[in-house]
Amino acid sequence: MKKISVLGIILIQLLSMSIHAFEWETDFAKASAEAKKTGKYILMDFAGSDWCGWCIKLEKEVFSQEDFKQFADKNFVCILVDFPNKKVQTKELKEQNSKLAEKYRIQGYPTIIILDPKGEFAGQTGYQEGGAKKYTEHLKAIVDKFKEKTKKQK
Repeated sequence: MKKISVLGIILIQLLSMSIHAFEWETDFAKASAEAKKTGKYILMDFAGSDWCGWCIKLEKEVFSQEDFKQFADKNFVCILVDFPNKKVQTKELKEQNSKLAEKYRIQGYPTIIILDPKGEFAGQTGYQEGGAKKYTEHLKAIVDKFKEKTKKQK
């Protein structure tokens, strides 16, 4: 019985470590440096996390799901570019987010911008029905299309 409870504790710790491995960055410069270093693409989520219904739905159906987290952790540096109504943000974060929204001409939320590891625009999307697995396939298709396009240009 003692062995089972020890194994259970170890299993819970391992699961919680894998769940917490994926995190959203908020500092664009830090995330860009990480993308260049790792060769991962950048996924920017322009959202109103505490008021936008579609943003909340995307978070619940996709971003909080293990399928997405595992896929994103391997393939993307994820940045939350948030425009909340109630959450407190520093002046610097608000300024950074406003500049990014202006640069990428964000018209509504959620808008997902994908950049290659060097920061070149690779694609744009938003909410898609179907859950995390379907959404990861959608993101992979955007990246693959961009890679194919850039391959042909060389």
